Amino acid sequence: MEYLFSYGTLQLKSVQIANFGRELKGAADKLPGYVVEQVEITDPRVLAESGQKYHPILKYTGNSRDQVAGTVFEVTTHDLEKADAYEVDDYKRVAESLLSGKRCWVYVSVA
Repeated sequence: MEYLFSYGTLQLKSVQIANFGRELKGAADKLPGYVVEQVEITDPRVLAESGQKYHPILKYTGNSRDQVAGTVFEVTTHDLEKADAYEVDDYKRVAESLLSGKRCWVYVSVA
């Protein structure tokens, strides 16, 4: 089992069903050291699935007082591949630690 932290559209039931074929199990958590910004989405598939032109994107600050609220989901390796296909080129997947201490994957800005 893997863990995936979402702070944006992967928390939407419709996006989960479109990408994973089911609703994911998750719990609230926070990611320290990041802030949320916005990125304009131009990928037609992602636009159709999320219904949103602008998506949140994380920028690293390194300041532990900066915290992003979201949901940590239990996923399979195959689910991670599907999530990788959903995320556009503005994002990269990195391993981080949440406030709960859980180690997870999270999509952050490539810039």
